[in-house]
Amino acid sequence: MAIGVLVLAAGSGSRLGAAVPKAFVRVGDSSLLGYAVRSALATREVACVVVAAPAGWLDAAIDETEPLSRAHGIPVQVVPGGAERGDSVLAAVRWLPQECDIVLVHDAARAFAPPELFDRVAAAVTAAHPAVVPGEPVIDTIKVVDEAGIVVATPERSALRVVQTPQGFRRDVLLRAHHEHGSLASDDAGLVERLGLPVLVIPGDGRALKVTTPDDLDRAHRLAQALAPDVGPERR
Repeated sequence: MAIGVLVLAAGSGSRLGAAVPKAFVRVGDSSLLGYAVRSALATREVACVVVAAPAGWLDAAIDETEPLSRAHGIPVQVVPGGAERGDSVLAAVRWLPQECDIVLVHDAARAFAPPELFDRVAAAVTAAHPAVVPGEPVIDTIKVVDEAGIVVATPERSALRVVQTPQGFRRDVLLRAHHEHGSLASDDAGLVERLGLPVLVIPGDGRALKVTTPDDLDRAHRLAQALAPDVGPERR
């Protein structure tokens, strides 16, 4: 089965406080978008990568991704993203070749998710799971509170996971989930859950942190420094 990867980069990143959309913030020798696309292109069996970028930043996204596309010999298509996450997913998936039966949806903000994580998610979908997400155990105690701030429940930590991207799906399942429930969840797996289909959680990776705040960006700079010798050549 061929794999298509959607890289969502249309968010403004207001909480980061940057002067540019979050995906275009520079970290080391690249933008967050560049790091994310590098990992996507290094995924085994990937046939195409589609980037959903802010409407005013399409040329910048092309400038960032064209050299990577040439280096790997894999097409990267840049398309305008939408106002909501679901709009960007649907805008991007339309550009995937029909042979891409498996779709990985990845946030550019999780720029340092390694290619091995993409591979493991894709392999789990290939093994007949309709939806697969990476996740890590919750370390902190979580409280459920009501509108007045009163604790109403304390979930058992062993049953909780902090989910990451890339999230993987059969293409038909992803499309059905978005067409039926596209505006009702903060991640694509949540939409599949609403279809009543099983979502498998596999072990995540600490490098797949989401850059949201200035503190996260500091961590991203440290990751970029650690990865510096390895980010150039393709892994195929």
